[in-house]
Amino acid sequence: MNGAEAILEALAREGVEVIFGVPGGANMPIYDAMYDRPEFKHVLGRHEQGSIHAAEGYASSSGRTGVVFATSGPGALNLVTGLADALMDSVPIVAITGQVARAAVGTDAFQEADVTGVTMPITKHNYLVQDVNEIPRIVKEAFLIASTGRPGPVLIDVPKDVQLEEFTGSFDVRPRLAGYRPTTKGHPRQLEKALSALRGAKRPVMMVGGGGHDAAEALRRFAEKSGIPVITTLKGLGVLPGDHPQVLGM
Repeated sequence: MNGAEAILEALAREGVEVIFGVPGGANMPIYDAMYDRPEFKHVLGRHEQGSIHAAEGYASSSGRTGVVFATSGPGALNLVTGLADALMDSVPIVAITGQVARAAVGTDAFQEADVTGVTMPITKHNYLVQDVNEIPRIVKEAFLIASTGRPGPVLIDVPKDVQLEEFTGSFDVRPRLAGYRPTTKGHPRQLEKALSALRGAKRPVMMVGGGGHDAAEALRRFAEKSGIPVITTLKGLGVLPGDHPQVLGM
């Protein structure tokens, strides 16, 4: 097994079934390896930006993490708008990009770009893979980060020589994310402050965003019990039925 095959095996172990993307020179080993993995459905894009937006749509409609492939340099940079969009809209995405060989990184090689540097402000996290045997851990971490807490995009940049290198590691790995502890429960004192503000409000309005989809039934009960009218952001549309008597619209 080489690094490219290890990437696909790691994706299979995360339950990935659909992959969007565009092939190119620096990610061709991954596409070559897909010939032996018929369980993946690959959706060929005409442009990387279209592919990542399609992956966002898949993620938003399925509740699963979207996966997108792109090659190095111009291919990877074409993902930038989609990555920023996924970060702003809290869409779980794992983007896997090809990169020039490790020895050529930082030399202005053909179709090289500092993809991790460019995407650092618009991803939850990103990786430049330096060791082929770290692929299982990195992929597992990427899916964990993308799908937990406030969801968002994670990028994995894989040099071409890493994709071709022999993999001798293990897939029985655990994430090493000591500092990653996303908040999953409301802070009691902050909740009490919110309730106190509501009690003192003369004309309260509840504005619901995309995160409300994860608590739609609780929101409905709270709205009906409190009698507070509801407006939504664009991402919050559908959290409560549009014909609900308390929903004022977007």
